[in-house]
Amino acid sequence: MHLLIVIKECNEGIKDIMSHKKDEIDEIIQAYDKLVLGIETTALHTEKRAYGGIIRAGKGKLVESIASHLVSLAWQKLGGEGYRLRIPERQRRINIPIRKEYVESLTNEDVKNFIKKNIDDYYYAQGTDIRVLVEGKLVMIIECKSYTENAMMKRILIDFSLLKRVYPNIVCVLIQLESQLGGDFSDLKQLYGEVTYGSKSTHTLLSHFEVDLMIITLLKGERKVQEPIHKKEFFKPLTKESLNNAIDRISELLKGYVVKKEKDRLNEFFGQI
Repeated sequence: MHLLIVIKECNEGIKDIMSHKKDEIDEIIQAYDKLVLGIETTALHTEKRAYGGIIRAGKGKLVESIASHLVSLAWQKLGGEGYRLRIPERQRRINIPIRKEYVESLTNEDVKNFIKKNIDDYYYAQGTDIRVLVEGKLVMIIECKSYTENAMMKRILIDFSLLKRVYPNIVCVLIQLESQLGGDFSDLKQLYGEVTYGSKSTHTLLSHFEVDLMIITLLKGERKVQEPIHKKEFFKPLTKESLNNAIDRISELLKGYVVKKEKDRLNEFFGQI
């Protein structure tokens, strides 16, 4: 079975469960249980060299689907009008333009003039996992990971820094199943009204970037490389408490976008007369 087929099955599995139940929190948990434990079975029926890729892809797509549903539930909790929120499934990459200050700093005049002449062609195409739009405006970008360690965190912060060059006011979020960041990110202390202090390495990395990053961890317990959660003996449950906590935290980030400005409401009102 090819990797793309496995990914498609993961997405269809989530959609199938989501469309037949009432309690969406329970639906997310059922999807997680089914797909995480099912990924191992699917992977074992493929070529051995593709095993690791299938495991990573399956978990990654699962987190993206969970994140999308959490955003929708957070918006509903705030009383937001459904038509105003959009989470596009297909996304074009965001073009990050070359910095003009950099071009001007070049000492080789030939290179500088060549770049200036073709300036529109100089950009980096940056991809994203989840984009949240309110009335067509990009307000939040979510990075989705089955787990994160600090080398990955460095890359995530670079990506968000580039994106903020184009969208300086976007809200930046990392949603991970497990944490391998160290510290107490995996203790889920917020479920008990306690403070999460993070880790020394992660705070040090964050200090070097102008990115206000919210980190949401869904599973309790630090990730252990030799104890993958898709193995039945190491499986970690996804709980209602954890999901509700994630919804609450996302709600805090979105609440400023729920109430329309009075000017916008008046324009809509008079436009219908």
